[in-house]
Amino acid sequence: MALTKEHVVSAVAEASGYSRNQAVELVETLLELIKSELVSGEDVLISGFGKFCVKKKRERRGRNPATGEDMMLAPRRVVTFRCSRQLRNKINEPQ
Repeated sequence: MALTKEHVVSAVAEASGYSRNQAVELVETLLELIKSELVSGEDVLISGFGKFCVKKKRERRGRNPATGEDMMLAPRRVVTFRCSRQLRNKINEPQ
């Protein structure tokens, strides 16, 4: 099961003692801050967790799978995530 924003809000409210509305505002503010940095092309580094990076993809040749027609795909930016060494080690610990 995936971790949803709802689960994060509930966990923040429970762990911090904040009201549900305060927890929603806190999580929304954090996510908006991360999104605005990524939109502006900046990387987001969260120590002990990982790094979100904005990478530029060049224009490239592609193919429409339905028709088989060749086409040029426009350049775009994508977000990648690289987890920290601490997180990687924790994930790979024997259970």
